[in-house]
Amino acid sequence: MTTLREQTDAKIAAGRKGNPEFMRGIDDVIKEAKSFKEGSNALKLGDKAPRFTLPNQQGKLTSLDDLLAKGPVIVTFYRGSWCPYCNLQLRALQSRLEQINGLGAQLVAISPEVPDNSLTKNEISEMTFEVLSDQNADVAAQFGVAWKVPDFVLEHMKVDRHLDIEKINNGNANIMPIPATYILDKEGTAVWRFVDVDYRVRSEPEDIINELKKLA
Repeated sequence: MTTLREQTDAKIAAGRKGNPEFMRGIDDVIKEAKSFKEGSNALKLGDKAPRFTLPNQQGKLTSLDDLLAKGPVIVTFYRGSWCPYCNLQLRALQSRLEQINGLGAQLVAISPEVPDNSLTKNEISEMTFEVLSDQNADVAAQFGVAWKVPDFVLEHMKVDRHLDIEKINNGNANIMPIPATYILDKEGTAVWRFVDVDYRVRSEPEDIINELKKLA
């Protein structure tokens, strides 16, 4: 079975071949972000997760407390349904969802997209786990994984991909989550995390499964 890292590496390689100038620019953006220690304020292992209540795809409110009442919770922050790396990651998590639930855990994915947009016909709208809307990335900021998107990236989204992020998010287009994943135990304490400001690199579902087995 192809790993998520193999899939994202293939997409990165295709990007370097198809649009080398842009990919070099992204490399520079990521290098600068890491030099400024973007993501260094992210929730640490042993920290209690901030409590949140957010609307799902149907506008129904879902709280972290309600999820924790059922057991451990995987919280993954993603940029949006328009992001191909996010689609790869969530598809990989969906493929392991039965195993995740079998280990007593819930999965919730959070992005700044507003509920109405989350209901448009896209791959993420077909996922069978909770997909929540964190407008203006407020909860991401509480977890310490929100960052200001560089103008270079926003310009690419607008010009090359014809994406109106302000409309998609119904608000701030400049602040997005660093794609980050946490495992919270049933008390809401972070017991595992993956945080990388390079949005092309994602946590491997197998690592999540192995950590959940330890909790079980």
